[in-house]
Amino acid sequence: MSAADKFLYVDRNLVNNPLAQADWATKKLVWVPSERLGFEAGSVKEERGDECVVELADSGKKIRVNKDDIQKMNPPKFSKVEDMAELTCLNEASVLHNLKERYYSGLIYTYSGLFCVVINPYKNLPIYSEEIVDMYKGKKRHEMPPHIYAITDTSYRSMMQDREDQSILCTGESGAGKTENTKKVIQYLAHVASSHKTKKDQGELEKQLLQANPILEAFGNAKTVKNDNSSRFGKFIRINFDVNGYIVGANIETYLLEKSRAIRQAKDERTFHIFYYLLTGAGDKLRNELLLENYNNYRFLSNGNVTIPGQQDKDLFTETLEAMKIMSIPEDEQIGMLKVVASVLQLGNMNFKKERHTDQASMPDNTAAQKVSHLMGMNVTDFTRAILSPRIKVGRDYVQKAQTQEQAEFAVEALAKATYERMFRWLVMRINKALDKTKRQGASFIGILDIAGFEIFELNSFEQLCINYTNEKLQQLFNHTMFILEQEEYQREGIEWSFIDFGLDLQPCIDLIEKPASPPGILALLDEECWFPKATDKSFVEKVLQEQGNHPKFFKPKKLKDEADFCIIHYAGKVDYKADEWLMKNMDPLNDNVATLLNQSTDKFVSELWRDVDRIVGLDKVSGMSEMPGAFKTRKGMFRTVGQLYKEQLSKLMATLRNTNPNFVRCIIPNHEKKAGKLDPHLVLDQLRCNGVLEGIRICRQGFPNRIVFQEFRQRYEILTPNAIPKGFMDGKQACVLMIKSLELDPNLYRIGQSKVFFRAGVLAHLEEERDMKITDIIISFQAWCRGYVARKAFAKRQQQLTAMKVIQRNCAAYLKLRNWQWWRLFTKVKPLLQVSRQEEEMLAKDEELNKVKEKHLYAEQQLRDMEEKQQQLSAEKMALQEQLQAETELCAEAEEMRARLAARKQELEEILHDLEARVEEEEERASHLLSEKKKMQQNIGDLEQQLDEEEAARQKLQLEKVTLEAKMKKIEEDVMVLDDQNNKLNKEKKLLEERISEFTTNLAEEEEKSKSLQKLKTKHEAMITDLEDRLRREEKQRQELEKNRRKLDGDFTEIQDQISELQAQIAELRAQLAKKEEELQAALARMEEEAAQKNLAQKKIRELEAQLSELQEDLELERQARTKAEKHRRDLGEELEALKTELEDTLDSTAAQQELRTKRETEVAHLKKTLEDEAKVHEHQLVEMRQKHSQAFDELNEQLEQAKRNKVSMEKAKQALESERNELAIEMQTLMQGKTDSEHRRKKAEAQVQELQLKHSESERQRLELAEKLAKVQAELDNVSCVLSDVEGKSIKAAKDYSAVESQLQDVQELLQEETRQKLSHSTRLRQLEDEQNSLREQLEEEEEAKKNVEKQLQMVQAQLADMKKKVEQDAGCLESAEEGKKRLLRDLEGTNQRLEEKCAAYEKLDKTKTRLQQELDDLLVDQDHLRQIVSNLEKKQKKFDQMLAEEKNISARYAEERDRAEAEAREKETRALALTRELDSLMDIKEELDRNNKLLRAEMEDLVSSKDDVGKNVHELEKSKRAMEQQLEEMKTQLEELEDELQATEDAKLRLEVNMQAMKAQYERDLAGRDEMGEEKKRSLIKQVREMEMELEDERKQRSAAVAARKKLELDLKELEAGIDMANKNRDEALKQLKKLQAQMKELIRELDDTRMSREEILAQSKETEKKLKGMEADMLQMQEELAAAERAKRQAQQERDELQDEINNQAAKNAQVVEERRRLEARITQLEEELEEEQCNTELTNDRLKKAMLQNDQMNVELTAERSSAQRVEASRSQLERQNKELKLKLQELEGTVKSKYKANMAALEAKIAQLEEQLDMETRERQAATKLVRRTEKKLKEVILQVDDERRNTEQHKDQVDKLNSRMKQLKRQLEEAEEEAQRANANRRKLQRELEDATESAETMTREVTTLKNKLRRGDLPFTITRRTVPRAGVESDEESEPKSETSEPKPE
Repeated sequence: MSAADKFLYVDRNLVNNPLAQADWATKKLVWVPSERLGFEAGSVKEERGDECVVELADSGKKIRVNKDDIQKMNPPKFSKVEDMAELTCLNEASVLHNLKERYYSGLIYTYSGLFCVVINPYKNLPIYSEEIVDMYKGKKRHEMPPHIYAITDTSYRSMMQDREDQSILCTGESGAGKTENTKKVIQYLAHVASSHKTKKDQGELEKQLLQANPILEAFGNAKTVKNDNSSRFGKFIRINFDVNGYIVGANIETYLLEKSRAIRQAKDERTFHIFYYLLTGAGDKLRNELLLENYNNYRFLSNGNVTIPGQQDKDLFTETLEAMKIMSIPEDEQIGMLKVVASVLQLGNMNFKKERHTDQASMPDNTAAQKVSHLMGMNVTDFTRAILSPRIKVGRDYVQKAQTQEQAEFAVEALAKATYERMFRWLVMRINKALDKTKRQGASFIGILDIAGFEIFELNSFEQLCINYTNEKLQQLFNHTMFILEQEEYQREGIEWSFIDFGLDLQPCIDLIEKPASPPGILALLDEECWFPKATDKSFVEKVLQEQGNHPKFFKPKKLKDEADFCIIHYAGKVDYKADEWLMKNMDPLNDNVATLLNQSTDKFVSELWRDVDRIVGLDKVSGMSEMPGAFKTRKGMFRTVGQLYKEQLSKLMATLRNTNPNFVRCIIPNHEKKAGKLDPHLVLDQLRCNGVLEGIRICRQGFPNRIVFQEFRQRYEILTPNAIPKGFMDGKQACVLMIKSLELDPNLYRIGQSKVFFRAGVLAHLEEERDMKITDIIISFQAWCRGYVARKAFAKRQQQLTAMKVIQRNCAAYLKLRNWQWWRLFTKVKPLLQVSRQEEEMLAKDEELNKVKEKHLYAEQQLRDMEEKQQQLSAEKMALQEQLQAETELCAEAEEMRARLAARKQELEEILHDLEARVEEEEERASHLLSEKKKMQQNIGDLEQQLDEEEAARQKLQLEKVTLEAKMKKIEEDVMVLDDQNNKLNKEKKLLEERISEFTTNLAEEEEKSKSLQKLKTKHEAMITDLEDRLRREEKQRQELEKNRRKLDGDFTEIQDQISELQAQIAELRAQLAKKEEELQAALARMEEEAAQKNLAQKKIRELEAQLSELQEDLELERQARTKAEKHRRDLGEELEALKTELEDTLDSTAAQQELRTKRETEVAHLKKTLEDEAKVHEHQLVEMRQKHSQAFDELNEQLEQAKRNKVSMEKAKQALESERNELAIEMQTLMQGKTDSEHRRKKAEAQVQELQLKHSESERQRLELAEKLAKVQAELDNVSCVLSDVEGKSIKAAKDYSAVESQLQDVQELLQEETRQKLSHSTRLRQLEDEQNSLREQLEEEEEAKKNVEKQLQMVQAQLADMKKKVEQDAGCLESAEEGKKRLLRDLEGTNQRLEEKCAAYEKLDKTKTRLQQELDDLLVDQDHLRQIVSNLEKKQKKFDQMLAEEKNISARYAEERDRAEAEAREKETRALALTRELDSLMDIKEELDRNNKLLRAEMEDLVSSKDDVGKNVHELEKSKRAMEQQLEEMKTQLEELEDELQATEDAKLRLEVNMQAMKAQYERDLAGRDEMGEEKKRSLIKQVREMEMELEDERKQRSAAVAARKKLELDLKELEAGIDMANKNRDEALKQLKKLQAQMKELIRELDDTRMSREEILAQSKETEKKLKGMEADMLQMQEELAAAERAKRQAQQERDELQDEINNQAAKNAQVVEERRRLEARITQLEEELEEEQCNTELTNDRLKKAMLQNDQMNVELTAERSSAQRVEASRSQLERQNKELKLKLQELEGTVKSKYKANMAALEAKIAQLEEQLDMETRERQAATKLVRRTEKKLKEVILQVDDERRNTEQHKDQVDKLNSRMKQLKRQLEEAEEEAQRANANRRKLQRELEDATESAETMTREVTTLKNKLRRGDLPFTITRRTVPRAGVESDEESEPKSETSEPKPE
């Protein structure tokens, strides 16, 4: 198999394993649900009713499982099946197992019916190369393994064959690989459907199609937590093909761009890639042009510069620019886009501030605004004015309205989002324009949909609704297509089946979202609310609940104050939606003033982006919704909402998809860690559910999913029906019918088609089991036959052996008889001598000879034949050659003739060529002329095109102006129409008045007569009018006074609010201070953990040092042995020297010169002896000291190890004790949970105390939050310490490098000295830092131990409280039983209460009011409880993060340990190298000595020869001459010796100077060390101060905890008192209930209300149980408890009344309080555990730090010793070279002297010189040892001094810490007092505010009553038919409208300004 085949094909040998088949059959393997693995394999052992006992396959553990939870397992032949629809057992477990098995073996693609399921491999696989493209090209789907190429190829081939449009739908979560698969689809199509068949010759359109993706990714993709390159938009790529199947164009549509990412991002996430590409990749010129800044200067880049590993933003920027060039986007448009990107970033830098006395926003610094206006081509002043005070239309006039800070910031953010979105839309349009430029007509297309899959978060918003709505539609499409395909299959096979359209299952949910009317869906209601004035998200939710409350797919929130507003049941599950800001999101409002400025921008690109200004929703309209009713209605029809646009887009998409043949690809993310080869089962199951794969399987199960061809069915299962099919030929269908009849299958389980047998799910598995049983039976019988046959065969063999044995026995007996018979012996001897016996041998010999002769004859015949054949061949070849010769001669003649003809032809052609060349020259001249003309024409064309573009731009501007003018004209015409209407009305009124005047004139006479009678009435009326006017005046005065009061109250209210804000600011400051201290605590904890990591390293080092110690001891022993040998050698040499002396004295007494030499030698030898003896003594002394030190160090290390072991044992014991305590607490928790169900009935008794308890709980939660913040601080400090550690280790690595450099530079002494000093400085500073840190950590450890003790005391207290609570719960249970008996009595008395119903109506109303009040309080309590839950979840998240950080720190420390080990190994290698070099040097020196010896021997021989010459015939005169010459040479040598001695003195002087310099350098070094020590001490003191402060804070918190516990005890006492009071109240209630018989009529209404409240209570209980599930993971227990609760509540509903209900609510609240207390206890227990673990870690770190320091010290010592040794070695080598020179000179002198002496003395002198050399070597060794001993002494002295200094420092530090602790205590007390005062003031302020609100409400009510009276008076006046008018002042108030406004006179929709 090739590398690619491993990732495509399944290994069938592993799948078709008979052992696995047998195992499956015998064990009855099934799938059992598992929390960890999703499903686990197990074998059913026994069945007990509804339950089964199952043994797990992996662990062997036996568990009980409900039968309904067990899922069947498929036979092994279905393992790693390519299409999961073929599985006989189609269930979740089998699907998950199949996917998992395939994924682990590298197969990421799997079919599931119509689906192709893809699991992200998180690594590159070799299955996308061109070879694999060619492999899949033109193949059918079932012929090849699953692949995205197979899906693409089938769609392409079906498009070409059926001429039907195709679509490929890729959906899945972010990071599942949707975009990558769409890329692969496009890549495949570009390869297969390209008109250019080679890759090099690829067409421009194909290149553009492939390059469109990088551009869209740059502008639309971003880094998220799940995915580094996540598409933040959906896209539908439509690739058009012509009739021949070549690509002719493409089109891209995008959906739901996440534009909010442009302004803010979550933690560790990035905004769109283009922002980062631009900031890193832009050159200086571009940066200046776009006014770019650093990453951290932009507010919209929330996380600064977040890099993606393995991705260079700079390179990708150039790639996107190149892609734009390929897409033929010009440079000016590119720069325009980049300007928009830069301006979006700059918009985030615009800062607004609130002015002092007003809410108006102001811009203190407008640099960002200037940059934005420069980039977008606007005026700065207009831009700032448009944002800070935009013009708003009020009625028909425009008014400038000042914006608040929040409004201005919202407007800027909305502008940034809209700008980016418009730019993205323009970019997509531009890409489409580039891809659709070809003129060839597209016959058909393939569409690729890349869109986000189903999303279910904790709370889902408007975006999730849109995505889920899309996925509902897509799933409906899938179900519909599957239904059609199934229908076609069944029709083709002729199977009768009632067809079900599964697409209709999803229709109710789709109708709920999109239905336009009767009843309207959610989107329709949202659009409707957008038009209504004063509409809010709350009103929208209410309307949805009202309209769709009874829908089967819609659910109201169960809890009263739930976070979710409503839930929808989708096909993937139940989804909760929160409707916050849905109206805003749906309208997508913008500041229309800025939009018009952008429309009128000088930048063409920007103005083009903002063409459709008239279609946007203004921010003023949104704000006007609440202030000005009706103002928004005027723009109706001018814009469309986001919901409408998306619905239209989706309907278009679905229409295109319905017209295509769809192919479905479902991408799945295996894990959130982005790890290859890891699969999270629960995560994959959720995605399969959301992707609709399980929905598809559900549809499969409805029909007959398993299909088998007749032949295969017969072949496989004929074994089950041996006699059913008669012999001979039979049709496959008939055979199958007979087989199924004999199998006696239920007719509902199968269908027989034309070519296949169809089975229901699970039938094949049953048949497989039966087949396995049958095969096992057959094999058993076969084995029995085989064993019988083998046994029979063995029996027969044994019988034959028996007979043979008998024959052998008989023969043996006969032989024994004949053996001694003489005739037998004679027969045996004579028989070989007979000729008859030899005849056979002779015959054989003759036969052999005959055979040999025959073989020779055959060989000769064969050779003859071969020779004859060769002769025939040669003759044939000869004939052929002759014929060829003749033919070639003829051809030669013809060729010569042809040559002559060609020569003639050549001459003719040359003449023609000359003519043509002349013509070509003329043509070239013409062409150059034409080219120049062409260039001129092109220039003209370019100029014309520029003019055209300018004219086009001018035309567009004119058109825009025309449009604006037309709009203005329309407005003017509308105004004119209104004026005309008014004019007509006035004319009509005028005519009517004239008619009335004529009538009045006629009637005047009559009226004058009547006037007299009416004057009396007039006087009466005037009196009445005066009275009314007086009343009116009084009322106006009262109103003015009320307004004054209201203004005063408003002023007081603002002052109170300011005070509250100041108090809140103080509280925030205090909290910030507390948070800082908590951060410091966290840092300390982090340090502890780092030191724990260092401990491990130190232990490793200790082991290595111990090994080094053992090595050193061995070396010491070797040195001792060497020394004894040297001493022996020295004695021998001494004896030899004395002998030589005696001989020298005997021989050399004659000459004075020789005597002088002898005396000198003697003195030298004596001096050498003395030095040797001194050195030996010193060396012995040093050896003793070294032994003592080594033994001491060894003992210390042993003691430390024993201490560590003891600590470890003690910590393990403590850990076990804590675990047992934890288990006991868990058991107690369970008992409390059981008691909780009983204690729920006691809610009414604790009503008064609930608020106080809640306050206490909030305080405890605050404390918990503070602890969490402290943890965060400690974490930060940990990070800092880790950074310091990494720096220190970096320095150690540098030191190692310096060390290697020193080795290479051994020759230069001065450089060595300098480097040594540097190393010493760095090592000492590092040592000091480590010691400081160690001291601080020790102190922290001690403090933590104290804290641990306190926590243990608190634990004991809590346990005692737990016991008390248990007793209380038992008492509550007793009370409950008594209450139930009371209930029964009440039920009996209820029948008599109906008569007194009328008397108790008033009492009922009062109770109703109390109920509403209690309900409000309950709501508040629930809100607080939700808040508490959020806090707890946040704490848990922080703890998880903290654990993760701990793990990371441990990994880092391990890495550093490895690096340190490597460095040490390198150091050892270098040391070994140095030793090897020294050994080589020694060997060279030995060789040199041997050479010297040989030289001496040769000289001796020479001298012997000379002496022999002397003996032969030399004169004494000649000898005297030679003697004189020798004496002259001696004198010269003496002078040379003197010169050498002078040089020696000079070198010694230089050495002295160097030593002086060294001492000076050491003094400087010590001064620097002292300065650094002081710096280190200062740092240490500051750190210790911080730690002490944190300790004080911890102690304060513990005190607060103890106070809270005391308060809780008080509350419990109060509770007991309340319970006694409630018992009294219950007795009173029993008496009152006897009188409640008249309440039966109203009982039904009460029961309805009670049901509602019960529902809400049930929801609250469910929520509390869910939180407990999250916290404790006790789902099974909770389910049982819920069932018990439900049963109890059903019993309650039958006989509970209003007071019981209230009591239940109070009891429920008490139970919740108990839960909170339990949670707090659990958290406290967790904290104690953490503290204990910390203490353990700290103890270990202390030990390891001590060892580390010792190891470091020893390491430093070794380094120093090494350097010193090297320097001394160099000095010794120099001295040795000098001595060698002296030796040579002495040898020369000796040779001259020895020339005069006899030859025997020469040999003695040579031996002496060798001995001297050995003595010198011993001297060198002794000097080295002495130097090492002196260095050790110095180091020990230094250590002593440092220890003394440390002790002094610690004493000082402890004194300082005590002072700081006292100060911090006092400071904390002050802060607490301030906090309490602030809280009291806040409570007072709240009380005042409530009073003011009540007064305001009273005032408004009185004002409304006054207005009513005024209106009634007016009406009375009007009835009195008198021309009477009253001038009235209107009071400008927002909430009250006059009666005139409510009258139908104002026909216009716009309100009149008040």
